[in-house]
Amino acid sequence: MGFKEQIDITRLPEHIAIIMDGNGRWAKNQGKFRHFGHESGVLSVKDIVEGCADIGIKYLTVYAFSTENWNRPIEEVNALMELLISTINQETATLNKNNIRLNAIGDIASLPQKCIDDLHSAMENTAKNTRCTLTLALSYSAKWEIVNAAKKLAQKVKDQELNIEDINEENFAAELTTVNIPDPELMIRTSGEHRVSNFLLWQIAYTELYFTETLWPDFRREDLFEAIVDYQKRERRFGKISEQLN
Repeated sequence: MGFKEQIDITRLPEHIAIIMDGNGRWAKNQGKFRHFGHESGVLSVKDIVEGCADIGIKYLTVYAFSTENWNRPIEEVNALMELLISTINQETATLNKNNIRLNAIGDIASLPQKCIDDLHSAMENTAKNTRCTLTLALSYSAKWEIVNAAKKLAQKVKDQELNIEDINEENFAAELTTVNIPDPELMIRTSGEHRVSNFLLWQIAYTELYFTETLWPDFRREDLFEAIVDYQKRERRFGKISEQLN
């Protein structure tokens, strides 16, 4: 029996987040340049998106480019931006065919203008799709996101639109880039690294973490299904004891 057949469809995570790691190491293992790994990683993204839609996952968020990634060699950054543009343009029709909505979070304004324009166009083009929402975290930093949310609330207090005593988790979360997206129940990180790397720090307070040695370009939907099976074996207590869940 494959992992897909072991999944309890009635207990699927609504939202899965993925840190896609290992493209560079995968390319090095193949004797190729790092960009070859990023190109091959796009095939994994396509397969995982289709796998999520196939079994009924409503939200998938992938860490595509962090603010720290701007510190990489300029040649690699430029190649990643070009890959982003070409992938968006090539895959918009497929997203529509599969009824998948494209979304993006992060400091989008820091991207090259061509990226911004094509990204917004694809988001508008897929805005009415309802089967699954694919969110790209681009030029994203959870610390940046949290600081920005705090600034927005501080401005509301300054403008007397909000009393400081009324600040709570709900109105803080409403200022995050993930507003209207449920917190992920499962986060997956590939390539054997065991850290969250400044990704969705507020949102993963109660998220189950799953780490795999598989490098991202080798990660396919069967690996995704394996992670979901593992997730479904866990007891999610949210501070309670086991007896309270029965």
